[in-house]
Amino acid sequence: MSDMTSAPTTPHVTRLTELQPVATPRGIDHIVAGVSTSDGDGVKLTRVLQQTLQQRLDPYLMLDAFGSDNPGDYIGGFPNHPHRGFETVTYMIAGRMRHRDSAGHEGLLSNGGVQWMTAGRGLVHSELPEQEDGVMEGFQLWLNLPAKDKMCEPWYRDIQSAEIPEYLTPAGVHVRVIAGSSHGVQGAMQRKHTEPLYLDITLPPGAEFWQPLPDDRNALVYAFRESVWLGNSEVPTRRMAIMANDPGSDGIRLRAAATNHSPARALLIAGKPLHEPIAQYGPFVMNTREELMEAVHDFQNGRLG
Repeated sequence: MSDMTSAPTTPHVTRLTELQPVATPRGIDHIVAGVSTSDGDGVKLTRVLQQTLQQRLDPYLMLDAFGSDNPGDYIGGFPNHPHRGFETVTYMIAGRMRHRDSAGHEGLLSNGGVQWMTAGRGLVHSELPEQEDGVMEGFQLWLNLPAKDKMCEPWYRDIQSAEIPEYLTPAGVHVRVIAGSSHGVQGAMQRKHTEPLYLDITLPPGAEFWQPLPDDRNALVYAFRESVWLGNSEVPTRRMAIMANDPGSDGIRLRAAATNHSPARALLIAGKPLHEPIAQYGPFVMNTREELMEAVHDFQNGRLG
């Protein structure tokens, strides 16, 4: 794909002296609890962004959160399975997962790292744990591809933890910029058409953070350590706030309660909607039913990767 670019791989932590202002922050549309389910070979997870929210959070298709110190919840991993028509972004908070695919790619995803895979016209891959005990925790996000790129060449990159740019704000907020740009810090990945913003934000008790964002971008905040506040509304731990697209708003402001016993941690994810039809059948995401039928037929006949 012609718009695939990545940031330099020199690790660094930038100390900011000020943040770009946000004068008119967005409100919350509604808060989502997610659904407990399992996938792969019995991996237990919470499906936070479900299929019913795909149009509302376009260009994002799915967000799964997984986390357990019980090997029985994750040891089976995700054996060989196909994909076509979108990108997967796996962010590992803790643990080790081995990726292999039919395009010949292989890599180890470990603490703090990201795997960014473009399925494009299709491949078969597996994601299997390389640990038998301990904590495994992370997220998998599905990012749609524009119609013109759905049949592109598959692509893959392992982004090690040290390659993800990080910064500290004057209030002591620590931000990892996985994709997009935040307060002048370029993230590890960029995408031309969907312009994804993917931040991992850690806020000390009582600290505030704000992120400029155009009002036409769809956005979500997922709190996974302590709760966070958006204006006068609390987003409880392990809940997702879908942000309102308030006309004239210029960003998002969040803060951690001063009464928190430990730092709060949240994902802020936003993107430019594609405004295209979404047709999904399991691991295939295309624009029409006919394209889905073709994807299934190609997989059944060994033509996917």
